[in-house]
Amino acid sequence: MITQPQAAATTPDPDEERRRIQTARLLAYRDDGPLVNAVAGKVGKGLPPVPATLAALVAVIAIAASGVLRPGPTLLLPVLVVVLLVLPTAPRDHLGRLDWLTPPLLRGTEFLTIIVVGLAADAPKWLLFVLVYVVGYHTYDTVYRTRQSIWPPVWVFYAGLGWELRLLIIGVGAALGWLTVVLAMLTAYLFVLFAVESVTSWVRLDKASAQAGADAEQDLEASPEDVLEQATGEAEKA
Repeated sequence: MITQPQAAATTPDPDEERRRIQTARLLAYRDDGPLVNAVAGKVGKGLPPVPATLAALVAVIAIAASGVLRPGPTLLLPVLVVVLLVLPTAPRDHLGRLDWLTPPLLRGTEFLTIIVVGLAADAPKWLLFVLVYVVGYHTYDTVYRTRQSIWPPVWVFYAGLGWELRLLIIGVGAALGWLTVVLAMLTAYLFVLFAVESVTSWVRLDKASAQAGADAEQDLEASPEDVLEQATGEAEKA
């Protein structure tokens, strides 16, 4: 479930604050979409994230190695396995000793499923690579921002569809024989979304930082008499 750390009204306990930020970061790194967030509150405590995600990864490998994937409805099988195993892990707080492994396991499972389904459906390999790259860039951008306490807006995760809807769209497209078209449209959409949002956000941040630096420099260059006169004028107006 996507969350962002909120400013506490009172001075928080350091350990509690650390756990809160850790949970928010790991949930952001999961890149859950609207489907997960809609269902997360209806599955109780949920499944332990690391074992469930690892089981999904092993299941995709086993399905790919078994040779059961053929053009048609069977291409939806690995997607459904991943969604059914990983979706119920969303309600967990991700504060377990090994829960930090959940995001990389989940991203690896998503990428492997895309590649397995794409190759079985004979989709263009370069298109699979571009889609994986675009999603990977989004993940990198999210990690880099949160490590500097700059949180992407929640709407980006919803608009990005989340790992679950991306996989379902790919699985349905493969089952219907439309995977190449679906991949092209999905990749183009995600590229524009993630690239434009990321660039505009960083440009906005750079402008704000530059303005703050200019204001600070102007204050340093002002003479003591000017500062005193300005303060006196503001006090008289008050």
